[in-house]
Amino acid sequence: MKKINLPILALIVANIIWGAASPIFKYSLENISPFTLAFLRFLMASCLLYPFIHKKLKMSDLKNKWLWLFSLCATTFNISFFFLALQRTVSINAPIIGSAGPIFILIGSIIWLKEKPKIQVILGLILSLIGILFIILEPILNHGVAMEIMGNLLLIAATISAAIQVLVARKILTHENAIPFTFWAFFIGTITFLPLMLIEYIQDPGILAVIDNKGLTGIIFGGLFSSLTAYILYHWAIARMQAYKVSVFAYLDPVVAILIAIPLLGEKITVPFIIGSGLVFLGILLAEKRLHWHPIHKMFNKDVSC
Repeated sequence: MKKINLPILALIVANIIWGAASPIFKYSLENISPFTLAFLRFLMASCLLYPFIHKKLKMSDLKNKWLWLFSLCATTFNISFFFLALQRTVSINAPIIGSAGPIFILIGSIIWLKEKPKIQVILGLILSLIGILFIILEPILNHGVAMEIMGNLLLIAATISAAIQVLVARKILTHENAIPFTFWAFFIGTITFLPLMLIEYIQDPGILAVIDNKGLTGIIFGGLFSSLTAYILYHWAIARMQAYKVSVFAYLDPVVAILIAIPLLGEKITVPFIIGSGLVFLGILLAEKRLHWHPIHKMFNKDVSC
């Protein structure tokens, strides 16, 4: 009987959670300010994780510059851009643009590592970028809303932050430090979001008093699932897999997001969205030749990584 490949299963669960995140957080942001939600989310995750991990924490880890870059990209930059974007655009755009993460990694390798890609890689990059432009500029095609364009551009910034996080994670995460470093990412996220939350509080002192079920949904989902559960599974798995395989699991996110966003937020799938999504995935297929590599196919294997 074949055994379950645990890192694969961990990434499937993490990406299902993150696929649900964009519509759930957009729903929550109708009631709570973005940096207040981010602060409470990572504060909750830090408090829940600390009792289980405190004996393995080393203060010397905070001297590691790569840990800080990893944490800032995983939490502060990524979540700031993500939450600000959700206030300005539809939630189903987030996972599609996020799925282009491997393309941004390839672009980075061309610019900084001076790699010379093959012609099909260049064609794939061009197709994916055209697809992203379709999604970014869709508000102009429909009704010319500049606010939504800004939201889509912020989603690109969030995706680039996430891509940098993956590259740095592969450099520093090991079997032993994956969970402790996840805690440090939560902790650094908490302390960096604190002053931003205080600014929101100064501007609106009643900001915490008006939190209702929408806001609480985002805090609980963010702290318990999108942060604690998904990040632990993700960082635990990424320490045991090659970086390029990790990015493949982002293809699960759009399906989950659409299934939730349509009934929860009343969002609609438009023709430009379908065209843009198709071009993004076609570009990834040409550039990476890996879109056919479906995560479910790899979940069952004779060799189990632990």
